Amino acid sequence: MLRQQRSISRRAGEDIAFGSLRSTPITVVADDGVPLHVEVDEVDAATVLNLAHSRLFRRSTTPDATVVFVHGFCLNLDCWHFQRAAYRNLVRTVFYDQRSHGRSGRSDREHSTIDQLGRDLKAVLDATVPDGPVVLVGHSMGGMSIVALVEQFPEVVGDRVIGVGLISTTAGGLDPSRMLLPMLPARLSGAIAGRAVRTLHRGHRVVDGFRRLGRSVATVATDQFAFGGEVPQGYVEFVDEMLSATPFEVVADFFPGFSSLDKFHTVEALGRVPTSVICGTNDKLTSIGHSRKLHSRIPGSRLLECEGAGHMVLFERHDLVNSELDQLITASVSGARSR
Repeated sequence: MLRQQRSISRRAGEDIAFGSLRSTPITVVADDGVPLHVEVDEVDAATVLNLAHSRLFRRSTTPDATVVFVHGFCLNLDCWHFQRAAYRNLVRTVFYDQRSHGRSGRSDREHSTIDQLGRDLKAVLDATVPDGPVVLVGHSMGGMSIVALVEQFPEVVGDRVIGVGLISTTAGGLDPSRMLLPMLPARLSGAIAGRAVRTLHRGHRVVDGFRRLGRSVATVATDQFAFGGEVPQGYVEFVDEMLSATPFEVVADFFPGFSSLDKFHTVEALGRVPTSVICGTNDKLTSIGHSRKLHSRIPGSRLLECEGAGHMVLFERHDLVNSELDQLITASVSGARSR
C-alpha cells in the first residue's frame, strides 16, 4: 500500500531544512499574463525499480496519478514541506506559488480574486497534467481556489480530477478579519482589521514597516493564530518568514474576496469523487465549523478533525494529515480504475 511505501520517508521532512526542497522550476502564464512559479517532482524511475525489487514494495502499488498542492493565503509552495518530503519518488506531485505569492508574478488588484485563482489552477493543470488523473489538495485559500475551479469548470470533476483534499478551508461565511490578524503587529490588528479596503491600501507601506521592526511581536502572533498548541520554534519561525515575505498590499488586494466568498452551492459536486476534509479543532482562522459544514455538503466525504491543532495543521499534525492523504490518493486511484 501507499502508506507502507511512504513509511520509509515519514520522518524525512523533519530532517530536511525548511525551504530546501526544490525541483527545476517552470513558468505557467495565467490568462491575464501573470507568470506562475511551478515545480514538478517527478517519480525517479531508478528509485521505483529499487522499491519494486525489495521485499516490501511492489511497483503496482504506486499510484498513476498526479497530486497538485495549492497553498494558502500569504504562504508559498514551501508550506507543503512535510507532504513534499513524504511523497517524493512515490507520487508525481506539482507545487506552485499562487499569484502575488512566493516567486510568482504580482497581480493587479482587479485580478486578485478567488475566481481568478480558480482559473490559475486550471492553467497549471493544463500545463503540468495535460493527460492523466489528478488529485487536488488545497490549504486555506488553496481550498477556496479548488472550489472556484469546480464552479467554473465542473466538467473536470470525475474526469480529470479524481479526488480532492480540503485542509483548513471554507467555501463561504468567513470573517475576513481573522485572516488579517497574523499579518499585523498586535497593536495594529484591532485598528486595521475593521477598516475599509481603501485604508488598507493607503497604509500598506506603514504596516510593512511595523512588521519589519516588530518581528518578535509578529512571531508571537504567528504562534498564537497559526498553531493550536506548542510546536517546535522552527515551525513558527518558518511560517512567520512566509507571512512576512508577503507585502501587505497583497494582503489588502485579496481582502475583499474573503468577505464576499459564497460557494457552498458548488461543493456538492465533489461528492462524485473521494474527498477528504481536514481541520484542526483549534483553528482560529477557518474554524472547525467551516470544515464540518463542507463535510455535510459533500456526499460521501471523510472528515478528519485533528484535536487541538490550529490553522497550520499540515505542519502541526503532518503525520495525521499525510495518513489521510494516503487514504485519499489510494481511494481516488482505485475509484478511477473501477469507472
